[in-house]
Amino acid sequence: MNPESITPPTPSTPTAQPSAAPPEPKPSADGIFRRGFGLKGDISADLADDYHSQLVEELRSGGNRMTRGDIEIRLAKEFGFCYGVDKAVDFAYEARRNFPDRRIFLTAEIIHNPRVNRRLMEMGIEFLSGQYAKGTTLAGVGPGDVVVLPAFGVSIGELEQLQATGCVLVDTTCGSVIHVWKRVEKYARDGFTSLIHGKAEHEETIATASYASHGGRGRHVVVRDKAEAELICDFIRTGEGGEALTKKFADAASDGFEFERDLGRIGVANQTTMLSSESLEIGAMVREAMAERYGADAADAHFRSFDTICHATQERQDAVAEMMSEPPGLMIVIGGFNSSNTGHLSEIASEHCPTYHIEDLECMISRDRIRHKPPEPGAEPTKTERWYPETRPLVIGVTAGASTPNRVVGEVIALLLEWGEGEGEA
Repeated sequence: MNPESITPPTPSTPTAQPSAAPPEPKPSADGIFRRGFGLKGDISADLADDYHSQLVEELRSGGNRMTRGDIEIRLAKEFGFCYGVDKAVDFAYEARRNFPDRRIFLTAEIIHNPRVNRRLMEMGIEFLSGQYAKGTTLAGVGPGDVVVLPAFGVSIGELEQLQATGCVLVDTTCGSVIHVWKRVEKYARDGFTSLIHGKAEHEETIATASYASHGGRGRHVVVRDKAEAELICDFIRTGEGGEALTKKFADAASDGFEFERDLGRIGVANQTTMLSSESLEIGAMVREAMAERYGADAADAHFRSFDTICHATQERQDAVAEMMSEPPGLMIVIGGFNSSNTGHLSEIASEHCPTYHIEDLECMISRDRIRHKPPEPGAEPTKTERWYPETRPLVIGVTAGASTPNRVVGEVIALLLEWGEGEGEA
């Protein structure tokens, strides 16, 4: 059995012609296209060619298990593309179909998956920032251009800059992200500082922070993990160490943030792809600190919290946790190395069994060597020798982050099964 291969359609060339002229697409009241272009039927064949996997469908129909020789594959119940990612990719394909002769740009990666972003490049969509950018920046965008906003959204400042150019805007921002924006805006209106559990450099958190602090009406500080949250909690309890915190969070707090002034009332939110259990723990930590500082009866006047982890992220984390009730001998987690939600799936599994976070099939160099990202926060991709267990029979668990196409999952599983067949015959 050979790994599934991709034969991309000719860039920018439709594989099927619409049977009738589609209705004229209409933007929202602010001039931004947020509902696509009514071309979902016309792009369905392209999407299937690029991202569908027959092998994954067979696994699903077989109870998410499949065996070859001494190898059993167990696929997580929830994995891969979520609704928000589906929408973002659909809108990008529709934009290319609707504007075949215009320059189309993405402000940054549409999602954190190299296969998807490279495919969009093949379709003639350019990137204004990030690893796929080729030189054109926001300053080079003009009125005749089309700019697609990614699933993570963009900051208010960046959106205003784009609107000033007069370009056509296509917004693929995930609804779960927008929900967080509304939450932090309410915190700001009510005089609460937003404490955001997230990665300060992540596109989504950058956008969320802009909504928390827009126009100077609110404040925000971003904590990456419980250790950073504990620093904030210590200050809430004691009022000491503000100068050190100002330096520590210089790139993770709103302009002019003053710890002595801005931590009296806190509303907790989070990047939607963070580890849910950690976000809940951080909320509990902050509330406890507020109770210690102001008294238990006054805690609610100084603290608010709302779980803004998206349902798809939670479902994928829960599916891995369920799989770990009977840990496999090996766990493969598939997704972009810069994908936050994929990294957290790897963290969960690594507590129970040997786990390798890979981007795609190319990372599985051989049964003797693999390129992967360790689950430790901040770890860089590395290569590991003699990674593949010799124990037989061997159960291999597989899952994928919310930005990973089924085709990539299928390619990896196909190779694992091929290895199983070879060993069985031997």
